[in-house]
Formats: sequence, structure tokens, C-alpha cells
Amino acid sequence: MKSRNRAGLRSLRAATLLICAALPAWPQQESRQDRGKRVIDEALQAVGGDRFLALQDRTEFGRMYSFDSGKLGGALWATVYTQYLTPEAGKFSVRIRQLFGKNQDEGGFLITPDGAWDTSFRGARPLTGAEFATYRDTTLRGIFYILHQRLKEPGISFYSQGGDIFEHVPVEIVDIADSAGVTVTVYFDRLTHLPLRQTFRRRNTQFNDFDVEATSFAKYREIKGVKLPLETRRDRNDQKIFELFVESEEIDKGLRDELFTLPANLKILPKAK
Repeated sequence: MKSRNRAGLRSLRAATLLICAALPAWPQQESRQDRGKRVIDEALQAVGGDRFLALQDRTEFGRMYSFDSGKLGGALWATVYTQYLTPEAGKFSVRIRQLFGKNQDEGGFLITPDGAWDTSFRGARPLTGAEFATYRDTTLRGIFYILHQRLKEPGISFYSQGGDIFEHVPVEIVDIADSAGVTVTVYFDRLTHLPLRQTFRRRNTQFNDFDVEATSFAKYREIKGVKLPLETRRDRNDQKIFELFVESEEIDKGLRDELFTLPANLKILPKAK
């Protein structure tokens, strides 16, 4: 039995040495701020660098799932159109149109800096202030939005939490904080430099405490020099609430303003209570 234990320990030490040997060495005199900024710069280059920054719009098509208390609540085909606007500090500088159904005829959502609506054949129902605020905050805190829209924002800072192993993958962990003190913690693959996971806390006004939201990214695909994840999963307080599996994606199609504008003849419904 002792010989087996010794053999197991030797195997564990060997595996640890292999992992450490595969990792690049970091400068010893780097400050946490410098290390955090460097990891962010490496991540930007990993997703496409200048090509990613020049990205004007995205079109994603795939399966979208919602969950309630960890149980499947809904599943549908979705086309998601995203158009990036000129960045403004602290502003929601993007327009998003979600259309449901393979034929885009099962309703959807329109989210703009000026408001958000739940659309269907009955008309367009404005989202409540709380619903819009949740969607807005989730977008502003998303690592891909931060890399594309917020890197030059006054007051934004990066602070390394060091390296670790997350789900058997060596990672670099960075806290990203803005001028309002809102912090997002992001895990980057230490070898590919791509974002794997992010977390942040959101105040729960109902229970006067905080919810912890975590988003994971997987299966990156390169499109015209830009690398984006095909799989996204979002958890709240360790319970799955959303998944998106992208089957096809296009970038820079020159999406027109009409796509992000409510039709003039579409009825505006009362806001939900």
C-alpha cells in the first residue's frame, strides 16, 4: 500500500511539473497593475487586435436556452444582430436586435441606448426600468464589450489577481474596475490568452443582498481574423440561467439602421407592470 501511495505522489508531482513547464515565465518585478494591463493587452491581441477593434457589427444564429431555478424554461432558435456605436464612457453604446424562430417570426427584443422593447405580432412592449437596467449592466460588464468599447474609458483600471488553475486550465485572473467602482473579474487562458470566464456581483433589491453572475465562454472560432466564442453560458448564484450555442456567425455585414428601429406602423403596447 505504501509503495502505491509513493507511486501516486510521484505521478502527481510529475503532472504538476509538466503543467508548470508548459507555462510561460512572467517578469518578476511586474506590479499587479502592470501585469493586469499586460494580460488585457494579450487578450485583445488573441481576439483579433486591431481587426477586433474595427468590428462594426455581428450576426449570430443558433439555439438559445433559458432556465428557471436550474430547470429548462424555454428553447428557441434566435438570430442576434449587434451593432457597435461610438463609445461613450458609462453609456450603453451598442444596438442589439434579437429575432426568434428560424424564420424570425416568433417575436424578439430590440435594445438601444434610448430604450428596449419586447416585440411580437401584437406590437412592441417597452421593458420595465429594472429589466432594461439588468440587460444594460450585463452588456456593459461583458468582457468582449469591455475589450471593444471601454479600454480607453477614463478611470478604468486593471489589477492582476495572479495565476491559478480553473477547470484544469492554467489561467490569469484580472479584476477590471471602472470609475464607479464596479468590478468584473475575468479568467483568461494563460496559453491562448482568450477569456474563459467572468464574474461580477449585482445588487438584489428584493432581498437587499448581492447576486453573483458568472459567464463562461467556449469553442472559439476565427472569422476574418476575429476570434469569438460559439458557446456562452450564464449562471446566477451557481444556477444556470442562460445558454447560447451559435451555429453560424458573420461580421461586418453593414447592418442598416432600419433593423434597429421600430416600424412606424407597429403598435406600442403598455409597459409591463
